Amino acid sequence: MARPFHLGWFLQGSSVQAWGEPWTGAIGRDWMQPDLFADMARALERACFDYILIEDSSYIGEAYGGSREIYLKHGLSVPRQDPSIVATLLFAATRRIGIATTLATFTHPPYLLARIMATLDQVSAGRAGWNMVTGSSDMAARNYGLDGLPEHDLRYDMADEYMACVNALWDSWEPGALLADAESGVLVDHAKVRAVDFKGQWYSSRGPLNSGPCVQGRPVIAQAGGSPRGRQFAATHGETVVANPKGIAAMKSYRDDIRARAAAAGRDPDGIKVLFLINPIIGESAEHAEMRRLERIAAADRRIAQRLAHFSKVTNIDFSGFDLDQPIDEGLRTNGHQQNLDTLKKMGAGGKTLRQAFADYSGSGLSVDLCGTVDAVAGQMAEAMEEIGGDGFLFSMGDVSRRVVAEVADGLVPALQARGLTRRGYGHATFRENLLEF
Repeated sequence: MARPFHLGWFLQGSSVQAWGEPWTGAIGRDWMQPDLFADMARALERACFDYILIEDSSYIGEAYGGSREIYLKHGLSVPRQDPSIVATLLFAATRRIGIATTLATFTHPPYLLARIMATLDQVSAGRAGWNMVTGSSDMAARNYGLDGLPEHDLRYDMADEYMACVNALWDSWEPGALLADAESGVLVDHAKVRAVDFKGQWYSSRGPLNSGPCVQGRPVIAQAGGSPRGRQFAATHGETVVANPKGIAAMKSYRDDIRARAAAAGRDPDGIKVLFLINPIIGESAEHAEMRRLERIAAADRRIAQRLAHFSKVTNIDFSGFDLDQPIDEGLRTNGHQQNLDTLKKMGAGGKTLRQAFADYSGSGLSVDLCGTVDAVAGQMAEAMEEIGGDGFLFSMGDVSRRVVAEVADGLVPALQARGLTRRGYGHATFRENLLEF
């Protein structure tokens, strides 16, 4: 019997989806309402996904050419709604699937974040996760009255302290503090609710939380560390890790590294589920899938400016002035997403031009190429997991339409279930319990 693996969906922001694409209906007009995402959450719950992760950024890009035009014109990560509010609506539309909400340490004081996440865990009956990010853009920081973000590795040092603070706040309500004893008339045992009096180098909070305890004790922590310092943070605090190394060997190496770091930190490596980003191309036949793959490549080539603009946004590097037909400058550095830039540099090894490297970067299926019928793709996923060792996949399909969701939830997942690769039903009530089920 094949060992099952986990499935998640990396939703690229609660915003306009599939703008200008076929099969999108009235999304361009109706994106402010939650219907698309609610339908999506119900479909993925039907397919027994572990969770949906709502990615976020809180600024409008202008790194490409120093202008907001291309980002606004093409809807590149804008408009975007607050993910914690959208998460509440998705919880109301579902009963079992987890929802991980992206919130940044520089946008929320620890007490505010701890209270929001405790509330989400309560209203969802224990299905809340926090995608913990430190931020990557000085422009976003300035939206919150800051001069900019600290240096990359320092952000993680600060985040270690931030985690200590929010964990202390979540732990300020001991198990059994809520009595609701009608006979004695006592709702809360005051001796089991305590101040934390946390005072660190960067963060402080008196506590206790006034929201009451998380159903899960603490929310599930999602993380996406790619750099060495980011990996160390993910291995120390993460319970599910978003990963995007390219190729089976790199995927296995990444997971092995996270697990080794976790063991060195005194954690059980099996308590961390590394999920790799994928963007499969599904066809009704091998020929149809290949046709769709070629169409995707052609579309990406037509939109190279938009793709470079998005890459500029996440790396804080203006690629508008680069010669696409020259090799990549190995000296490029970023205070943004380091893994993205490092991966692009690897794609450009051997003197490839920026155009060639970026075509490889954008044309590949994120961590691993997957293309074919639902049964073929299910087999490819099985082979990849067997070689890597675990733990599952995160679908990152770019812009989302109901057709895209249906192809996965009602097409691919049944093929995975038939092979015994993914669950047919939820075994537990909470996000963490389902994540640790296998």
